Amino acid sequence: MKDASSRWATAIVSVVALIWAVPIIGIVVTSLRPMNEAVLGWWTTSQFTLTLDAWRSVLTRYPLVEAFWVSLKLAGISTIMTALLTPAAAYAFQFLRFPLRRTILVVIFTTFALPQQVVIIPLFRLWREMGLIDHIASILIPYVGLSFAWSIVVVKNFLRGFPRDLIEAARIDGCGPIAMFFYIVLPNTLASISAIAILQFLWSWNSLLLPLLYLRTQIPLPVAFARIAGTYDPNWNLRAAAAIITAIAPLTIFIIFQRQFARGALSRSGSEG
Repeated sequence: MKDASSRWATAIVSVVALIWAVPIIGIVVTSLRPMNEAVLGWWTTSQFTLTLDAWRSVLTRYPLVEAFWVSLKLAGISTIMTALLTPAAAYAFQFLRFPLRRTILVVIFTTFALPQQVVIIPLFRLWREMGLIDHIASILIPYVGLSFAWSIVVVKNFLRGFPRDLIEAARIDGCGPIAMFFYIVLPNTLASISAIAILQFLWSWNSLLLPLLYLRTQIPLPVAFARIAGTYDPNWNLRAAAAIITAIAPLTIFIIFQRQFARGALSRSGSEG
């Protein structure tokens, strides 16, 4: 019975994987076909020509290489800042006692329900007065600030299962709050930090709204990708090639760190055992 159920599970998973792979195959094939064939649908075979013209055109006519480095800089810096600041904040809310702790935590949690559209106009006015329009700081600050709510929730929930005996033993040995964080808590929260780092990188990399409004010269890949769409010409082959270039970095990051992501998403704490 177990062998039969495992075969059924394998078959179902294979079918689902094939369904998920069909759009990816379609994008790759579309990027390799000329425009007059791409508009007919990537599955058509009445005329079938493979060419790299779309790739050459999209790399020469649009600043995708520069946009790639801008996206990498924005996503990398925001990920590092989130991964450094979130564990300390979650540790403070979980283990330390200070005035207005619960009030501050409630305020941070309420940002879950705060969409980006609400802060667009106030931030635009603020950045214009401070001279930060077309500066990467105008993107990094909201990237890190808006990610605090969910990232603190993830790490704080992870720390709920942390053995308090270790905390008490560290206090008896004379460890202060800072030493306790760096030597006791932080080494045991790497799984949750990896999870929030992956999610933050993917969100920052794919974000379109804020860079589209606040950046002018240094544009990331999503903004460059949006500019490829023609007004009268659909440019399906060009957009397919640009979509593949845009997806390379987040797909690579997710494949490399998928184990850490799953461990951080599912584990309560690696310290119990």
